[in-house]
Amino acid sequence: MAGHSKWANIRHKKGRQDQVRGKKFTQLIREITVATQESGPDPAVNPRLRLAMDKAQQANMPKDTIMRAVQRGNGPQDTAAFEAIRYEGYGPGGVAIMITCLTDNRNRTVGEVRHALSQSGGNLGTEGSVAYLFNYEGLVLIKTALDEDTIMERAIEAGAQDVIYEESIVAITTDTESFNQLRQLFVDDASCEVEEATLRWVPTTECPVDEDTAEKIERLIEKLEDLDDVQAVFSNVAWPDSVGSQ
Repeated sequence: MAGHSKWANIRHKKGRQDQVRGKKFTQLIREITVATQESGPDPAVNPRLRLAMDKAQQANMPKDTIMRAVQRGNGPQDTAAFEAIRYEGYGPGGVAIMITCLTDNRNRTVGEVRHALSQSGGNLGTEGSVAYLFNYEGLVLIKTALDEDTIMERAIEAGAQDVIYEESIVAITTDTESFNQLRQLFVDDASCEVEEATLRWVPTTECPVDEDTAEKIERLIEKLEDLDDVQAVFSNVAWPDSVGSQ
């Protein structure tokens, strides 16, 4: 049951990301720029930049747009600097919410996040109010025709913590230290197609809700993800089958 629940949440989150992918160029450009500023323009030695560029390519961002973002991050720092901020709070039904942002204006961002939460029956919490309910880990989603034992063996050798095999889709989780090695293993494997590779906040316990509350939480997450400064939203909601299977 634990594996089924985890897969249902992964599938639901991925479905939402597919829907908004075309609207997220601003967030992706921002991430590429900040990653370049932090560790340089070479993705071979800058894992954060490599991951950001991969996400941009998956979202069908033009190569010229990606390279301009890299150049901006590698150029003179005469523009407002972006900073990473994490907000924590609660949504409908007491569900814990984690919101990661990149912003050049803290006041604007916190105001927009607080407004979205309060409009949806939630509230903004203090630092650490829900972070203890989550772990930070890597997720690699691949499509492959390889059998489960082969995938399991390769993934565990590369540092995987868990492997969930569902038809032709495999969800592999790992700690942050092994994430890049695991991701590259399957990128280099011609028999596998990496659908997604990301670092995320994963709840240690889930909060079950009814279908009505789940729909309210889904609308809240959509509002938050539509904010330009928001990079990602995570929650500990246990989606009902009627929502998680969409």
